[in-house]
Parts: sequence; structure tokens; C-alpha cells
Amino acid sequence: MNLLPLIIELISGAVGGNIAGGFLKQYSLGTFGNSIAGVVGGGLGGQLLAMLAPAIGGAAAGGGIDVGAIVGQVAGGGIGGAIVMIIVGLIKNAMGGAR
Repeated sequence: MNLLPLIIELISGAVGGNIAGGFLKQYSLGTFGNSIAGVVGGGLGGQLLAMLAPAIGGAAAGGGIDVGAIVGQVAGGGIGGAIVMIIVGLIKNAMGGAR
């Protein structure tokens, strides 16, 4: 099992969560919270993208490095991280967490 795709998705998820938190201050969970939500979302988003489009999700599957697959994993992880961070921020705000 190759862990490189998962690591790329988790890191890009953390970055995506923090970028979304920077743009959407009302949903931000702080740097640590954005990172944690982003890592979870990056892992989920990247795996979901890999299931929907196996050609994109299989970086280094053939023993070489496929730049298109890596770009797909970064995009899937980043978008997944941003989406989960926003969802958690919405839940936090709905529960009265934002002042």
C-alpha cells in the first residue's frame, strides 16, 4: 500500500481548511481547528475523488510519479478540507459558538 497519496491529501486538506478559514472568518475555527477539520476533510475528499475517478486517485500506482494524479489529490484534499471546515464552522455557529 502506497501512503504518498494519503499524505498529500491530508496535507492539502489542512492547507485548504486554513485557506477557507482565512477567507470565511465567520466560520473559522482558529488555526488548529481549521487544520484538524481540514485534515479530516482532506482524507475524506481525496479518498472520495479516488473512488469516483480512479485515474486521478492513483499517484505512483505504476511505480512512476504521475503529475496529474498528484494535482488531483491536492485539489481533492484541499477542497475536501475546506468543505469540512465550513460545515464544522456552520455547526459551531448554529450551536451559539460564535460571538
